[in-house]
Amino acid sequence: MALSLELIAALAAVAFVAGFIDALAGGGGLLTLPALLAAGIPPVSAIATNKLQSSCGTGGAFLAFARKGHVDFRRFRVPALCVFLGSALGAYVLQSIDSSFLSALMPLLLVAMALYFLLAPRMGEEDRHARLGKVALLLLLAAIGFYDGFFGPGTGSFFTTALVALAGLGLVRAIAHAKFLNFASNIAGLLVLIVSGKVLWVLGLAMAVASVAGNQLGAHSAMRFGGRGVRPLLVVMSLALTAKLLASPTNPLRVWLGY
Repeated sequence: MALSLELIAALAAVAFVAGFIDALAGGGGLLTLPALLAAGIPPVSAIATNKLQSSCGTGGAFLAFARKGHVDFRRFRVPALCVFLGSALGAYVLQSIDSSFLSALMPLLLVAMALYFLLAPRMGEEDRHARLGKVALLLLLAAIGFYDGFFGPGTGSFFTTALVALAGLGLVRAIAHAKFLNFASNIAGLLVLIVSGKVLWVLGLAMAVASVAGNQLGAHSAMRFGGRGVRPLLVVMSLALTAKLLASPTNPLRVWLGY
């Protein structure tokens, strides 16, 4: 798929903003994925390219936590494997679904994720007792991995919520291990989509560089100013981009509903 330099630059700018917001409040994929779709990139290629750029940001965050000793690899090696396999399956299933159905489904999923980010409760800092058995937790994490391979935005928040609410981890430990699990799911989904030839490499790498730069600026801003008010801004921007998708007369959802 041929892309103009102007379009690549515009999407890289979105990735920069998304990386900045992601460092402050998470959920940067709620901006990059609808922007890719709004630019006319087919759903599977949009998800594949978004996964390439997000893998770089998640990998950097994961390594930062790992270097400081916050990741328990021995305890989380089996969960990471379950997440890896779930994501690979999700990416495989993604490619077997009709593209027109995906084009109609994506805006609905984006709206659901935006509402989740807006309404999700705050989480505590202290470790608690686990509320879910080991097998049930592994199945849940594998299901989140499947979601990441199939779609993606919000995965890190889902992992963090599950580890805090159900595995009993405190927020900092949950975030550290969520990055580890999210990196495993990103790599699995990305590998499947690379093998299938769905990644737009030039665009994905340009967005990755911009995302890393945005994450760095966001991290410094978070340490200096905090991240208040960022999550509502993220939701508004995401819904605006999703509305642009739905505004297209050729959107399959509008066609099916007769509008």
